[in-house]
Amino acid sequence: MEHHHHHHVHPTPDMQKLNRSFIVGIVLNIVFVLAEAGAGFYYDSLALLSDAGHNLSDVVSLVLAMFALRLSMAKPSLQYTYGYKKSTVLVSLLNAAILFVAVAVILYESIEKFSNPTPLDGGAIAWVAAIGIVINAFTAYLFFADKSKDLNVKGAYLHMAADTLVSVGVLVSGIVIKYTGWNVIDPIIGIVVGLVILYSTWHLLQESLRLALDGVPEGIDVQKVETVLSSDPDVLNVHHLHIWAISTTQTALTAHIVVKDITHMHEVKHRLKHDLQDLGIEHATLELELKEEHCDGHCDCCEEQQGCDSDTQPYL
Repeated sequence: MEHHHHHHVHPTPDMQKLNRSFIVGIVLNIVFVLAEAGAGFYYDSLALLSDAGHNLSDVVSLVLAMFALRLSMAKPSLQYTYGYKKSTVLVSLLNAAILFVAVAVILYESIEKFSNPTPLDGGAIAWVAAIGIVINAFTAYLFFADKSKDLNVKGAYLHMAADTLVSVGVLVSGIVIKYTGWNVIDPIIGIVVGLVILYSTWHLLQESLRLALDGVPEGIDVQKVETVLSSDPDVLNVHHLHIWAISTTQTALTAHIVVKDITHMHEVKHRLKHDLQDLGIEHATLELELKEEHCDGHCDCCEEQQGCDSDTQPYL
């Protein structure tokens, strides 16, 4: 029998807890967007209205992330044999793209304000920003514990952390403007905040692209995986090794394993899958083959004890 036990050495997020976090975060942020937009109209503040628009993009991102989370729990079908787990990768990529667009908007508006400085109500802006800091920071906190376990959750966390940073910037500029009348601080802080968000989002974009292209997930060392598989006393050679992400939390592997004999085939497969789970690979498909079957009598290494290392490409 094949080995199906799951050793939770690599922690996975609590889906029910995450679902509640998303719902709380979405509701809080919708209320804040409505309040901020109302204050923007009341004080005739373009800064507040544009920030409300930016916060609305975060609500959309949270909804997308929650939708992907729920899709990832759907059962496989005849058309989608892995289910919809890959949706978490696609949404994390989309969230990275949305963050980059948000940065572009912040930088564009900040540069525009240098050319056309407008008088602002510093006190009103500071008050609304202070409320934003509390709501955004609390929402980010909801995802803090799971951000390292799921790239999709990390995307949601980065959105809220970035918004907290934006709100801090708006608060500082509001206070400075209120007491000094120095309106140019607003675009200066906007540019600084935009660059900080850009820096923090770059890794999310890189990792999301890598997983979308079926690259090896971060934290998985291919050479270490090959070494662990090859170090089994019954294994002669490992080739056709492929590792990719099924979702932002699950990793799959396929490999051809050349063994000495088929007498203990099930025990060997059991051991190897157990070792792979310890490395964070839950879904492993291993094809065991004999040295003679692999070499088919046509390569010189068949007479050697080490298998066909010289003639086999390990990553084909």
